Amino acid sequence: MPELHLDRIDLKILDQLQRDGRISNLKLAESVALSPTAVLARVQRLSKDGVIEGYEARLNPAKLGAGLMVFVEVLLDKTTPHVFDAFKAAVQVRPEIMECHMVAGGFDYLLKTRLTDMAAYRSFAGTVLWQLPGVRETRTYAVMEEVKNTTQLPLLRRPDNA
Repeated sequence: MPELHLDRIDLKILDQLQRDGRISNLKLAESVALSPTAVLARVQRLSKDGVIEGYEARLNPAKLGAGLMVFVEVLLDKTTPHVFDAFKAAVQVRPEIMECHMVAGGFDYLLKTRLTDMAAYRSFAGTVLWQLPGVRETRTYAVMEEVKNTTQLPLLRRPDNA
């Protein structure tokens, strides 16, 4: 896939949208010193090109009964395509699993889970986690304090950007 050329204004638009996805087109245009029509065309292009994947509200997990965050290292019993596929399919349907990443190193997957409390996690571990296809071993890391949580990407100016 060829690399997209993002100029300085594209990066400013993306930075503003990361900070406030609900910003009006008019305010966005003012912040990057372009006409609303030009900004709308750029946002549409960035969306069409897949740079902007979507928009969503950030919710407070504690207020919605998901205050406990737990990271889980998962080691599979076999590393075959069939086992990987079965594991990935099973993870997709579990709402408690917020993220799942295949990693290089001493284990196969890193999961980010959210549950109400430790009792709920214990139940989830026994009825769901340890029953996932191919799971041989897990290591659990309960989060005591969330120090930083952002979805904003660092939009560093690359040398090829005007």
